Amino acid sequence: MTAYRSLLAFCLIALSLTVSSCDAIGSIFKAGAWTGLIVVFLVVLLLWFIVTKMRSR
Repeated sequence: MTAYRSLLAFCLIALSLTVSSCDAIGSIFKAGAWTGLIVVFLVVLLLWFIVTKMRSR
């Protein structure tokens, strides 16, 4: 299980470093405020899901 957590942590760090947040937020809010809110909610939900899966193992 330790290898799985290490791999998951590495993937999350690599993803956070490769995505430019300014570009992502700018393009999301160009589509509209409601679209931006939905995308932010989905990202928070995804992060919550990942964290709960890491804690349960």
